[in-house]
Order: sequence, then C-alpha cells, then structure tokens
Amino acid sequence: MRAIVIGAGLGGLSAAAHLRGAGHDVTVIERGALPGGRAGVIERDGFRLDNGPTVLTMPGLLADAFAAAGASMDDFITIKPVDPMYRAVYADGSTLLVRHGREAMANEIERFANRHEADAFLRFCDWLERLYTAELDAFIDANFNSPLDLVKPWRAGLELVRLGGFGRLGRKVASFFDDERLQRIFSFQSMYAGLAPYEALALYAVITYMDSVEGVFVPEGGMHKMASGLADAVEKAGAEIRYNTDVAAIHRASGGRVTGVGLADGTSVEADVVVCNPDLPVAYRELLPDVRPPRAARNGKYSPSCLLWVAGVRGLPPADAAHHNIHFGNDWDASFAALIDDGVRMPDPSILVTLHSLDDRSLAPDGCSSLYVLEPTPNLSGTIDWSRERERITGELRARTAALGYPTDVVVEEIYDPADWERMGMEAGTPFGLAHTFFQTGPFRPNNVNRKVPGLVFTGSSTLPGVGVPMVLISGKLAAERVADYAARR
Repeated sequence: MRAIVIGAGLGGLSAAAHLRGAGHDVTVIERGALPGGRAGVIERDGFRLDNGPTVLTMPGLLADAFAAAGASMDDFITIKPVDPMYRAVYADGSTLLVRHGREAMANEIERFANRHEADAFLRFCDWLERLYTAELDAFIDANFNSPLDLVKPWRAGLELVRLGGFGRLGRKVASFFDDERLQRIFSFQSMYAGLAPYEALALYAVITYMDSVEGVFVPEGGMHKMASGLADAVEKAGAEIRYNTDVAAIHRASGGRVTGVGLADGTSVEADVVVCNPDLPVAYRELLPDVRPPRAARNGKYSPSCLLWVAGVRGLPPADAAHHNIHFGNDWDASFAALIDDGVRMPDPSILVTLHSLDDRSLAPDGCSSLYVLEPTPNLSGTIDWSRERERITGELRARTAALGYPTDVVVEEIYDPADWERMGMEAGTPFGLAHTFFQTGPFRPNNVNRKVPGLVFTGSSTLPGVGVPMVLISGKLAAERVADYAARR
C-alpha cells in the first residue's frame, strides 16, 4: 500500500520503519528542516543543544524500530548508560545519587538513609517488575477498539488488582519507603503522565520502572541522534522523507476514506493510508475540520507544561554535578496542588538541570557547557499571562540556576514557554499532551483510528499508548498494525 506519514517525529519515524518493514511504499512529509519533531536540536556557535526529551529509557524499543526497518541500531547511533542516572538535591541539603543497577542503588540508599530503606528498595523493584510485566502486553503494547477490550486480558487485570495498581501512586510508594525524600524520587515520574503522585494511579509506577530499574541512557551526540539515526535507517530501507513540506489537509473520498494529502503549495500526494503524527487534537482541528474529534480531544484534561531554558554557556559545572540533576523544592504536595489544581507557578519550584556536555564534550566548545533547565508550569489553562510574565519568570529561573552553582554566562540560548509550545503545534501549550487520568488512558484515550475516516491512523503522545519516548515509539508500531488490519480488509 502507498502510505503517507505526516510528521517525522519519533512516532512518525517509528511508524515509517514498521510500515517499510512490512513492504509498504512509504513517504514521510515533514514541515521542518530536520527529523525529530519535539526531539529537536539547536546547532549554533559550536554548541549542539537538545530542546526536546532529555531522558531516554527502554532503549530496546528504539532498537526495535531500527530492526523493523531492517537495520541494526548500533550501525546508526551509539547508546550509553547514564550513571548516576539522577542527582537528587533536597531542600535540606542532602543529596541522593540514583545509580544504575539494583545493588548499586541499594548501597546508595543505605548510605543516604539506612539498610531498612535499602531493603525496601529491592522489594520495590520486584513489585515494579511484576507491575510492568502485567501491563506491557495487555495494556501498553496493544490497540483498543472499545472499553470492552479491557475485559479480554483479564488475568493481567487481576494481577494489577493484586499488585495494588488501582490505588494511588503516592500512597503505594510510601508503603515501601518511610523516608519522604525517597518517596519523592520514586514518584516524581508521575509528572511525565501529567499527574501528581497523590492523584495518579499506582499503575503509572511503570514509568518509574522504566527509568529507575531499567535505567537511563543517552545517545552519543545528544538526544536528537535518536531521530536523525532512525530517519537515516528509514531512508536506507527505501522510504522517502520530504523536509520543509507542509501538509494543509487530509484528502478523502465521498465515503470518508483517505485518498492522500494536500500540501501548502497547492499540490497533492495520493495515498491509500495516512499516518498522522502531529498532536492529535491539533491535527483534527487543522487537517480534518469537518470531523468531530474524540471527547478527550475536545475537552480533556491536559498535562502541565514547562518553561525550558536551553543554553550554551561559558564555564564548567560544579564538580559534584551529574548528567541529570533534580533540585527539589520544599513543599511537595502544595507544589503539585498549585501547578495542577490552581494553575499557578509552584511556590518553591522543583527544577531539572541536564548537562549533556558533561559526558559528551563534542556538544560544547572547550571550556563551555550545555544547559537544559526545565521548570514545570501550568499549561495555558492556568492563570499565568506569559506575554507579561515570561521575562520575570525566566530571569528567576536563570538566577536560581546560577545560585545552584551552574555556569550561566550565555553564548547562545533559546527559551520555550507554554505560548511557544502552542505556536509549535502543541494543544493547551504543553509538550506532554493529554494527562493520563484513568478516563484518558487505554481505550478511553483518543483512539489511533476513526471509523468515519477509514485509512487514517494516528501516532504520537496524545493517542495510544501515551506520553514519553518509549510510549511514542510503541505508538508507531501500533499504527503500523492498524495499517496492516486495514490492508487485510480491503
């Protein structure tokens, strides 16, 4: 079949790899000059700065996408473990290094807290592994046609119940750890799902499994190498990628079946199927204006957003800095309530400082560093007027970064606030998509197909299975499976 993939983000590239591996004629149409979508890069003044996802987990899923295209990932990119995976710095001045490997981490927890908490960590890892095993095949790596599909994997569902997966994440983590600082480091991952630990279901601890147990990795040359390497593999497999080409509409026959796409220059490209990688709610509004979007895309709950400051700076980080540094604020629950419930800035923000150049000197000139500083913020449904507050809030973020000992003598920089994310095509001004509330997960999440538009399939973070690099890579595979089903019915 002739397949068009709109967007060369990681979801689109994963779909293209699986489609090409299945023998389809694939054309990827990308509006930008580079692949990657949200996994972008800034190359300027000797710096190579990632401006998208900064944490790579489950690299096997990335390897699967390369393999689908008939390639070995090792021939295109080199993936290295990050150790320590995080340096967690708490308001009381204590520091915890999140280490690669269970025994190494247990030893670090014993140093940081005590042996009781170290033993609790090993039990926690066992629980996480059972949780992940129960979820993966039945609820993550799976297409859904209706909520009734939840009944089919009943054994996995019962296992989730036995494991306490439908309780609250914060409470479940606290059942393992008495130390509130450990509760934070093993539950903050719920933010990736757009939820506070006290409101997220415990089943979302699967994200904690992906980084704290399976480990954090980084490609040599920066995170964007995931996209550029996969794009190279897809092209080598015979797919065509057209850059700097904007899709203006998805064309359909009288019965709703897709027939191709219309480009911004007025030309058309015919196809039997179209896989759509732009943010799903935006794609419905801009490319399918006469098709009613799913309920969650119309009035769903969106994840918080972020203020991201990406900079190339003169100077080197402090000697105790790690690749990823989390600086926790004081009041944990109150910060989430402010961010998610009240739509205001965290009163004492927790921030992430990533230093890609710390482990890869090719990313910055001699004597210089790359900075990636992220503060969670409300999305555009919050109360912050970014046209008025941007400079003040960014100035405070810069000042805090400097006070923490990081170099801030800027050579090159870019700033992204929620209004910027919206201009880049992200609904509600958040790069994290729809929140993973129960009724926006699995069969309740906007589906990757629409029966009114046969031949159209969605991929990316606002459809199945959800947010994050691993999930988006799986979404591309699931999209290709939908195409296979469609081809079999024609």
